[in-house]
Amino acid sequence: MAKKKIKNILVTGSVGQIGSELTMALREKYGAGNVVAAGNRSKPSDALKNSGPFEWADVTDIMQIVDVVRRYKIDTIVNMSALLSAVGEKNPQLCWDVNINGLINTLEVARIFELNQVLCPSSIAVWGDGAPLENTPQETVLKPKTMYGVTKVAGELLCDYYVRRYGVDARGLRYPGIISAETLPGGGTTDYAVWIYYKAVEENKYQCFVREDTRLPMMYMPDCLKATIDLMEADFKKLKHHGDFNLGAMSFSAGQLAANIKKHIPEFTATYVPDDRQKIADSWPSSVDDSAARKEWGWNPSYDLDAMTKDMLAKLQKRFKKGKLYG
Repeated sequence: MAKKKIKNILVTGSVGQIGSELTMALREKYGAGNVVAAGNRSKPSDALKNSGPFEWADVTDIMQIVDVVRRYKIDTIVNMSALLSAVGEKNPQLCWDVNINGLINTLEVARIFELNQVLCPSSIAVWGDGAPLENTPQETVLKPKTMYGVTKVAGELLCDYYVRRYGVDARGLRYPGIISAETLPGGGTTDYAVWIYYKAVEENKYQCFVREDTRLPMMYMPDCLKATIDLMEADFKKLKHHGDFNLGAMSFSAGQLAANIKKHIPEFTATYVPDDRQKIADSWPSSVDDSAARKEWGWNPSYDLDAMTKDMLAKLQKRFKKGKLYG
């Protein structure tokens, strides 16, 4: 399969935590007019809506995707549309509909219109019983305990199937917990690792919904954006994997995160009151082996916990002083 140049990109789920920042990063790189943001229910920010084309499109309706692809001559789709783990457990049927039927529609559009590429993120939620929880390997048992995890396993298999069966260039990476100073989380199990920073700046305290010793893989948003774009631009011929790259950056416990924040805000205190999300967190790995991503497309993160905390707090404290902590 010859490498094709990315020209016109459609980002579905562009109003979400990752999608909103990824859309802006892609517009900066490829030109604002060449990156179409698409959303379904949530209202886009002024920055997202005013910086380039925006369309309302539901990925579960294939004709809505077809319409946008035709009008904007789309050659690449980044499918960020998804219901996350905690939200998905409250409505598993909708989670399946959005995450799987939406992905099949996207892959079918890519096949029919011979698009250059589809990128659909996966997640650490693919793992569960039987998988090693420390340095989880690229190839291991996939037995998730959430509907979100089930859809991500199925999504990886679908992407690989479309590569083998139809020659569609489908790619994906298993995101760890993503932490951002720009956008609020959207209902995932790792949301505590974002909220703790906001509450530290706003109230000097935070009640965490997982145990103090809960340790999970995490990543700062700038690295998440870099990884996504790096994989999009990787040479297909060098990829041995397609829809399921392990992606790592750092791992820390909720207690270690709180202690790191306390270095900068001495009066900060954290308490721990685990809820139903604790069971989900316990089924996920504490660290991952991302050697395949490093070898096949040169993945290398830039941020560790100390660097992330320093940058997060600086950005949030600046906004807090202006009375605009939440945007």
